[in-house]
Amino acid sequence: MITRTVASLLLVFLLAGVCLAADKAPSDDAIADQVMLKLAADPDVKGNALKVDCKNGVVTLTGAVDTSHARDKASKLAKKVKGVKQVVNNLTSGDKPSGK
Repeated sequence: MITRTVASLLLVFLLAGVCLAADKAPSDDAIADQVMLKLAADPDVKGNALKVDCKNGVVTLTGAVDTSHARDKASKLAKKVKGVKQVVNNLTSGDKPSGK
């Protein structure tokens, strides 16, 4: 009876540890890799020439895109990646500002 109780408690602690480890936030490198994959796969952003840095969950995007739409979309895509807390968008676009 005691052996069964000890075994049950051990199993509960083991499962709790696995669950807690699964909730751990991804590393900055993993976040940057996931953001880069999303940007590269998007037909509007075409992120192959972009640089993605991540520090403490804050993603910084640098480089050039064709349009301001692509610039905005890059931010939205980056924000969807698990672990991203903030996006600093330093991308430049080829759009020329309209005005006088």
